[in-house]
Formats: sequence, structure tokens, C-alpha cells
Amino acid sequence: MQISEFQEMMKRLYFERDCARGTQGTFNWLVDEVQELGAELKGNDREATEKEFADVIAWLASLANIMGIDLEKATLAKYPNKCPKCDSSPCQCTF
Repeated sequence: MQISEFQEMMKRLYFERDCARGTQGTFNWLVDEVQELGAELKGNDREATEKEFADVIAWLASLANIMGIDLEKATLAKYPNKCPKCDSSPCQCTF
């Protein structure tokens, strides 16, 4: 499944509900899921961690749907198989 296909699936499943919740409400859910992922990263339950990763990407797709953003297009435009800062693959940035 491509990112665009996943985003379209999320739209079919949740778009009406997400629109009713609005941008800020959906963003708040995304933040909550990122916090839950952060908590799971401290533990040892891989299955629970995987589920939190899935929740984060699902809420990100929902938020993008509300905003009319094509996640796949936006992501590939910024990350065209190379680092957007140093233009290299793999990244050669010094931090």
C-alpha cells in the first residue's frame, strides 16, 4: 500500500468525523498519540509500540485530509531520495 492509498482509506473511514472535530481537535488527537508513542518507546512491549506508531500515522493522515494535503506528494517533494539540507544520500549533515 502506498502512502496515498493509506490516506485515502483513512478518508473513507473517518473524514466526516474528522471534519466535524476540526483541525485543532484532530491535531490534539495526533499530539496525544505522539505522547502515547513516547511512553511506549520507554517500555519493552513491541506490539504496543507498533500500535502507537500506527495510531500516529493514522491521525497524521486524518489531519492532512482535513487540510487537503497529499501526504505522499508533500513527503516526496521534501525528501526526493536525498537529504533536503545537504542534498546527499545518505545524509552528510554535521550536527
